[in-house]
Amino acid sequence: MPTHQETRAVPYTAQQMFDLVADVQAYPKFLPWNAAARIRSRKPIGGGIDKGEVIEADLVISFKVFRETFGSRVTLHKEDMVIDTEYLEGPFKYMKSNWAFVDTDSGCDLTFFVDFEFKNAILQGIIGVVFNQAMQRIVGAFEARAEALYGGAT
Repeated sequence: MPTHQETRAVPYTAQQMFDLVADVQAYPKFLPWNAAARIRSRKPIGGGIDKGEVIEADLVISFKVFRETFGSRVTLHKEDMVIDTEYLEGPFKYMKSNWAFVDTDSGCDLTFFVDFEFKNAILQGIIGVVFNQAMQRIVGAFEARAEALYGGAT
C-alpha cells in the first residue's frame, strides 16, 4: 500500500518536537481526524525512563461516517530522538510509523514515515485518493502545535 515519507526543517529543537510527538494523549487537541486518545500503559525501556519508554495507547480515528479505534505501541527512544509506532489491533491490516528528530543550527530536521493499509476496502479507497495530502496535513498539524506551544522559533 502507499507509504509516505517526508523531512521538514522546523525552527524548534529536536527535544521540543520529540516531546510534542511523544505526548500521545494530547493528539485529539490538534490532530485532524483524531477524536480521542487513551493511554493503556507506560513502561521504561532499557536502563530506565531516561533511556526511553514504551506506551500502549488507543486512538479513535473519525473520518466522515467512519469511526474506528486502534491500538498501537509507541516506543520512545529518547537518546536517539526517534519514535517508532507499531500496530496492535483495530481497522488496519498493518500500520507502522516512525519519527526522527535531528538538531540543526536553525532548529531541527524532522523526518516522518508511515505505511499502513485499512482492512475496510471502502475506507482504504477513500484515504488512497488523498493519502499524501492527508499525511502532509498531519505533519503540518504537529508544526502548528509546536508554534502554539513554543512560539515562532528556538
